[in-house]
Amino acid sequence: MTEETFVINNNQTTPGGEIVIAPEVIEVIIGIAASKVEGVYGMRGDLASNVNQLLGRTAHSKGVYLKNEEDGLRVDLYCYLNYGVAVPKVALDMQEKVKQQVLYMTDINLSEVNIHVVGVVPEKTENPKIDELFDVEEDE
Repeated sequence: MTEETFVINNNQTTPGGEIVIAPEVIEVIIGIAASKVEGVYGMRGDLASNVNQLLGRTAHSKGVYLKNEEDGLRVDLYCYLNYGVAVPKVALDMQEKVKQQVLYMTDINLSEVNIHVVGVVPEKTENPKIDELFDVEEDE
């Protein structure tokens, strides 16, 4: 979510006019790129995005915060990783993928991509069946 309202203008003027990209578009691009990195379980969202997710809607920009600074656009990503992954490697992969995807899709260079790992999620274990809990043999 954007911390403030601003319009990103990459000073792109074409013979047809000016190209302006809304911050929400960049947030969605970043959210999708980050969540596609291997080892990422998901992005941290707020209450509204969690409710939307329960209703079947995907909020691609959750866990993404943009800040427009003098030296460029800064991104803060808040994510959960899968248990057992190399955290620094996944974080570096996220930084690289996000920068590449934003540059490719918008022609905007990000000044910083800060990764905040807020949790590690273990693999879901399968619940045992009731019959397997008790070592009882049935007589036939």
